[in-house]
Amino acid sequence: MNHTAIKPPAVGSDDDWLVSMPKADLHVHLVGSAAPATVAALAARHPDSGVPADAGQLAAFYKFRDFAHFLDVYKLVSDLVRSPEDVVTLVAGMAGDMAAQGTVYAEVTVTPVSHISAGIHPGELAQALDIGAAAARAHGVELAWVYDISALVERDGAHRTLDAALHHPPAALTGFGLGGAETGVSRAGFRDEFAAARAAGLHSVPHAGESVGPGEVWAAIDELGAERIGHGIAAAGDRRLLGRLREAGITLEVCPSSNVATGVVPSLAAHPLPRLLAAGVPVVLGSDDPPMFGTSLLEEYRRVRDHLGLTASQLRALALASFEASFAPAALRQRLLGPAPGGQPARAAAPAAPGGQPPA
Repeated sequence: MNHTAIKPPAVGSDDDWLVSMPKADLHVHLVGSAAPATVAALAARHPDSGVPADAGQLAAFYKFRDFAHFLDVYKLVSDLVRSPEDVVTLVAGMAGDMAAQGTVYAEVTVTPVSHISAGIHPGELAQALDIGAAAARAHGVELAWVYDISALVERDGAHRTLDAALHHPPAALTGFGLGGAETGVSRAGFRDEFAAARAAGLHSVPHAGESVGPGEVWAAIDELGAERIGHGIAAAGDRRLLGRLREAGITLEVCPSSNVATGVVPSLAAHPLPRLLAAGVPVVLGSDDPPMFGTSLLEEYRRVRDHLGLTASQLRALALASFEASFAPAALRQRLLGPAPGGQPARAAAPAAPGGQPPA
């Protein structure tokens, strides 16, 4: 079954206020952010990759049968990145796309082992990310990085990820994450690596509860010390977990179009975001792998408005919350947001549940 029945972002939208509203993307993957033209150009360099070298053919290539198929395709695209120059190309292209939609800050997930396995030394990777961040700044976009373990790699891969984070970090490395498969891969199995990363001052931001039940969200909190959780939508079915997230102020990075495209949610209309908001859980919107899912961060704001009924004030609150849930220094947040009316620093309120009423 194909789950990518989502139209790509409209061109020439009249939602100028959504574009001009400063936004932070706290859930976006570097490789998954590559525009079709960039992917096609990389594929042309490596005709044995299995990835189409024609940008027009990528739309069909990105039609995912299920979550496992998405992971297979993602790995093929990731394997195209084989030099530091390729990394810089990805970062610069991503920053240009972000600037066009009003995204002024992002904490971008990088999976270092995939690039190290392609022959890029960890120090070269860090340098390429630093060069890319400087290029992004010229677009008016500030970038920070999250190094994540791919749950698909063996234990040695987890150790190499930690080593890269601790001994070869880019200047703006801020978090340590865990992505990839959840089925049969317990979050708790990575507690040692997360403990070491947290001891070194990195923030804990694992994926959990995307394609399996709430048990992995609990494990991310209790075993990995999660400060934010990638996806976490399985929490909607666990009242006690919703309370824990709310009381501890643990933000979920929710990516609706991603969840539909990979088949973990049947449609945008069925997405549990309204239930999470109604429960008072801190939430931000993320784009995840935007070209692969026919979306962008700007488009996620449009879609939760059009398909889930969120109001303009709720969208503004979500945008402000994206800065408050970030790990950006306070001075940078204030500079990116600018002062609120009356000269006071902008501050987020928790988004109300759809309908405009605050959650109980």
